[in-house]
Amino acid sequence: MNQENILRDARLSFIGCGTMAEAMMAGVLKRELVKAHHICGSHPRASRREELTKRYAVEMCESNADAVRFGYGANDEAQERSIVVLCVKPQRLRGVLAELKGVVRANQTVLSIVAGNRVEKIGEGLGHSSIVRAMPNTPAQIGAGITAWYASEKVSDDESQMVRALLQALGREMQVETENMIEMATALSGTGPTYIFMMMEALTDAGVHLGFSRHVAQELVTETILGSVLFARETHKHPAELRNMVTSPGGTSAEAIYQMEKGGLRTLLSKAVYAAYQKAVKLGEK
Repeated sequence: MNQENILRDARLSFIGCGTMAEAMMAGVLKRELVKAHHICGSHPRASRREELTKRYAVEMCESNADAVRFGYGANDEAQERSIVVLCVKPQRLRGVLAELKGVVRANQTVLSIVAGNRVEKIGEGLGHSSIVRAMPNTPAQIGAGITAWYASEKVSDDESQMVRALLQALGREMQVETENMIEMATALSGTGPTYIFMMMEALTDAGVHLGFSRHVAQELVTETILGSVLFARETHKHPAELRNMVTSPGGTSAEAIYQMEKGGLRTLLSKAVYAAYQKAVKLGEK
């Protein structure tokens, strides 16, 4: 089956329907990968359920178990392709796993985007072996994200292709070789937008300090970062080579680089990423 069609008859059950679950719903529907009546989500708040039903014409229910059973398909035969997506907050996962133990069937693939919770823990909690972990990031909400994902040994090639197609609805995806790389991706790409947004804020403040209005400074910063990223992706050049291209001897870039190096910007960013990685590992140990 072609990858573009692999989700055509699949049923998707979203356990917890926050921002990222909605992004997935919107993505697969926009790309016409899954029909709306093949998607079900669970949420404890009635107003949220009504909101998503009205916006996307999907099924919504209060019970997590009922959302999983939706994936069984017609006549409760559990023969259709089915992905159960765990999108709850980390502190709620233990209770959700207990609630769903024995409900998730053998033919259902479980995809977890819950930070810091490893495949082994999820598998034991559900009594299930076909588990995939993924770490999307904030730009996924507009289809411009990058998602790292890891599949356990029990996940078949066909199931992996389904997961890949689903994650591509959020932007780009990258399958990693070991589960520890999910914690690494959490620190680098998952937390990454935080570093970029903070740099954008600092550069905008610097522009205001120079005399620009905040609106103008923010526009200049946003377009500069966007253009630089697109240029880097288009040219495939190493960042150091790109930086050298805009650094003239004795020029403004050289002076700015000197101050950033003097202030330890590289070291500070490296420490921030490593601290985020350590935090992600600790979350998995709790």
